[in-house]
Amino acid sequence: MALTYHQTKLVKNTIPVLREHGERISTIFYRTMLTEHPELNDYFNGVNLKNGRQPRALTAVILNFAANINNISELIPKFERMCNKHCSLGIKPEHYDVVGKYLIQAFGEVLGPAMTPEVLAAWTKAYWVLAKMLIGREQQLYKDFEAWSAWRPFKIDRVVQETDDVHSFYLVPQDGRRLPKYQPGQYVSVQIQVPGGYLQSRQYSLSDAWSEKHYRISVKRDEGSQYSNSVSKSYQNPGIVSNILINYMKVGSVLSISHPAGEFFLDTANDSNVPLVLISAGIGITPMISITNTVLLTQPGRQISFIHGSRRTIPFEEHIAQLRRKNANFHSKVFKSHPSDGDRPGSSYDYDCRLDLAKLSDLDLFLHNSGAEYYICGPEQFMVDSSAYLVSRGVHRSRIKIELFTTGELAAKQG
Repeated sequence: MALTYHQTKLVKNTIPVLREHGERISTIFYRTMLTEHPELNDYFNGVNLKNGRQPRALTAVILNFAANINNISELIPKFERMCNKHCSLGIKPEHYDVVGKYLIQAFGEVLGPAMTPEVLAAWTKAYWVLAKMLIGREQQLYKDFEAWSAWRPFKIDRVVQETDDVHSFYLVPQDGRRLPKYQPGQYVSVQIQVPGGYLQSRQYSLSDAWSEKHYRISVKRDEGSQYSNSVSKSYQNPGIVSNILINYMKVGSVLSISHPAGEFFLDTANDSNVPLVLISAGIGITPMISITNTVLLTQPGRQISFIHGSRRTIPFEEHIAQLRRKNANFHSKVFKSHPSDGDRPGSSYDYDCRLDLAKLSDLDLFLHNSGAEYYICGPEQFMVDSSAYLVSRGVHRSRIKIELFTTGELAAKQG
C-alpha cells in the first residue's frame, strides 16, 4: 500500500502550507469531529484540547510522518509512545476511520483548490499507511494485555499522604484476580466521571515494584498556573482528575484502571548489570522509585545513582534515606531549591538550588562507565535539557531514556 513517487511528491508539496496553518487545521478537525461525535470526548484530555496542546501534537505527528514517509525509522519511538497511550485509553481500529475522515476534511478546508482529487487520494493513502502501522502495533499490545484490554474496576485499599501535595493510592482489583507483571517505569490510566462533563482519563506512573495483589500510583495535586493580583494569589486551569482523586476518592472508592502500558521502562528481562543513573524532578520521581525498588529486589548488587530535584518536599524522602543507609550500591543526590528550616544540608538534601547536573561529579553520573544507562523523568524542558547535557558529556543517545508523554513538537526536539 506504499505511495507512488508521484503521490509522495504531491503530499510533500502541501506540507509547508499545512504546517503554516497547523493551528487552524487542529481547530477545524477537533471542532467538527467532536461536534458530530461527542462520545469521543471520553477519549480526549479536555484540558489539553482547550489549551491547544493535543491538537498541536496530532498535527505535528501527521505532518512529520508525511515529511519522512520514505524514511520513518527515526519516528518509530514516537509511534511506540503513541500506541502505548492509545492502548491505555482503549482506542480501537474503528476510531481511525473517524479521525481520518475529519483530518482529511480539515486539510481540504485549509488547502482549498489545491486539494485536487489527486492530492486528496494521496493524502488519504498516506494517512492509512500511518494508521495501519499504528493499528498493527496496537493489536500486538492488546494481545499482550490478554483478558484485560478494557477498563477494570479497582478499589482503593489504602491512601498514604507522601507530602502536602502528593498522595499514594494502593489499588486492589475488585475481581480478586492476580495482577499481571509490568515493567518498572510504566503507567496505568485512571478514568473517572468529571461532574457535569465527560469521562476523563489521566496516566499515572506505577510507583512501586510489582505486586500480584495491588498496584500503587502516586498523584500530585495540580493547582494549575499561578497568577497574582493586588489582593491574592489565584490559579488557572487546575488539574481536574488529580484534584478529584486527592479530594474525593477515599478508601473503598472504585476507580476504572487500564492495563499497565508505556515505552519508558527498565527491561527486567535484560540481566545487564551496568550502572543506572535515575534523574528526576518533581513528581517525575514516581517511575524512578518503581525502577529502584525493582532493581534492589532483583539485582541488589547493581549500582544506582538516584538524582532528584524538588522545591521543598520530596515524596518517599525517608524511603530514599533508608535505601542510602542500608544499600552500599545505592547513591543519591538531592537538590532542593527552597529547603525548609528543618532541612539539614548533607542529610535531607545535598544542594540548595534547582537540579543542575553540572554540579555533580563524573562519579555521581557514572560518566566514566561507557555502558551506564540513564533514565530521566520530570517537566518536559528539564528532560530535554538534561539529555542534552549528558550528550555533551559523551553519553550516546541510545543510553538515555526519557518519559515524554507528548508526541508533539517538544518530543521532536529530543530526537
